[in-house]
Amino acid sequence: MNEKNISRWIRAGLWALPVSWLVTAWSTLEPQPDQERDPAAWAAFVSSGSYQFSHLFGSTAGTILAIFGVFALGCCLANSRIGRLALAAMVTAVAGTALLLVPAVISTFATPAIGKAYLAGNQDVMLLEFPGSMTGTFLLGLLLAFAGNVLLGISVWRSRVLPRWAGALWVAGAVVFYVAGVVLGQATTGSSLPTQTAGAVLMAVAGGWMAWSGPRQASPSPDLAAADTA
Repeated sequence: MNEKNISRWIRAGLWALPVSWLVTAWSTLEPQPDQERDPAAWAAFVSSGSYQFSHLFGSTAGTILAIFGVFALGCCLANSRIGRLALAAMVTAVAGTALLLVPAVISTFATPAIGKAYLAGNQDVMLLEFPGSMTGTFLLGLLLAFAGNVLLGISVWRSRVLPRWAGALWVAGAVVFYVAGVVLGQATTGSSLPTQTAGAVLMAVAGGWMAWSGPRQASPSPDLAAADTA
């Protein structure tokens, strides 16, 4: 694969960043009812077709696209002055995002089944508890995804390859989405908050800014290009 084709793949991957965060923002627009206060409303909500559609194409597909985008961003910055930091941030963010696929898949497929069982009269289904390992996986994924994305934003700021303020906006979006959105939402309402949508939009804007600027500046490692043409 020559240098032009490598740059083309990086360019396509960078555009996965804004797309992934836009579909993530869309999937968080409608918060689910409180499961403990109004189990019937919660069951009706999660068993609806729109719930499964938004989780399948929003949360799950958005997470997969985010992984591709982060890989591309790491490759874009790998040959810059902060290449080591960018690659470490890429690995951290991808690991965390991949771990978050576990609760995303469960929420997409298992939760609707629980809601339908409750509406069918099996109220004891609400007593089901997932193992603690799932909570641990979610928390670890959340921590790694947050830390990795913050480090990616710092890498962009320091790289002199992509717009500095796009990196700052990326960090701000990560803080709003993960801390003021996901963490605060789980600690209070147990559902998504408007801050989660706002954070996803900020990261979509930052990702689009980087993707728009990246094609003119991104270049693969000379060693990689030389190896492919040897």
